Amino acid sequence: MRVFVTGASGWIGSAVVPELRQAGHNVVGLARSQASADALAAAGAEVHRGSLEDLNSLQAGAAKADGVIHLAFIHDFSDYERAVRADQRAIDALGAELEGSDQPFVIASGVAVVTSNGVATEDDPPAPDFPRTAAALATLALAERGVRPSVVRLPPTVHGRGDDGFVPTLINIARQRARSGYIGDGANRWPAVHRNDAARLFRLALEEAPAGSVLHAVADEGVPTRSIAEAIGRHLELPVVSVPPEQAAQHFSWFGRFFAIDAPTSSLLTQERLGWKPTEPGLIEDLDEGHYFQDLTKRGLPV
Repeated sequence: MRVFVTGASGWIGSAVVPELRQAGHNVVGLARSQASADALAAAGAEVHRGSLEDLNSLQAGAAKADGVIHLAFIHDFSDYERAVRADQRAIDALGAELEGSDQPFVIASGVAVVTSNGVATEDDPPAPDFPRTAAALATLALAERGVRPSVVRLPPTVHGRGDDGFVPTLINIARQRARSGYIGDGANRWPAVHRNDAARLFRLALEEAPAGSVLHAVADEGVPTRSIAEAIGRHLELPVVSVPPEQAAQHFSWFGRFFAIDAPTSSLLTQERLGWKPTEPGLIEDLDEGHYFQDLTKRGLPV
């Protein structure tokens, strides 16, 4: 299969590309910059120059493909509404190009936006007031227009060597504060998945997921945030402390509202429906391998 991948040089995309190639697919990756183009070429992918906001380039890439995996997103929290609008326009453009083809169209979404009274499942609807809900619903609606769409919900933490997301942010905050903190009693839970396990699910969704599928790329159903803070404290040899909820914004800055999330999430239906089984280390095991702390130091981040 010839697969057009947006966000192909990003954190998840750079794992999806080799996963697809190892399964025998030809990969065409969207590249906005020369650095991205070089990385894709080195990974054995065909380079398609363009950007998320260049709708013509997106449609041209989809027109020559047998399926699309859409991973790109403008991660600019200073103008999040613009990023959401750009994502919605990209999905509309890609969907219009794929209409009537019966080809797979897989997008990334999130599990922390699911409306649930307990452990979230694939059958739980997305929260209606979350900005990216419309994009997921629009994607699934393409099933009525001759497309085979699926939505892969990712947890807040997609971890692994080279991660520069939430976990490194938490490590840096601990270093700066000289203590590793959790909010309140630290019982709120973070689902997590290793990047390689997530990449394998995107491939399976492309190959096998029925039209309209919602899938959960979740290995750890819910890691207590206190356990995360304790693992960081062990490696940095720092005290582990409870931060009162009213002081979370002061201690964690913008990250406080994310670290307060309680979002236990199941992937049992995904595992049953597609035969996907996470095999990589869990979040705490990955932290205990030590590379998060070594890599941050090597990259010159705050110590």
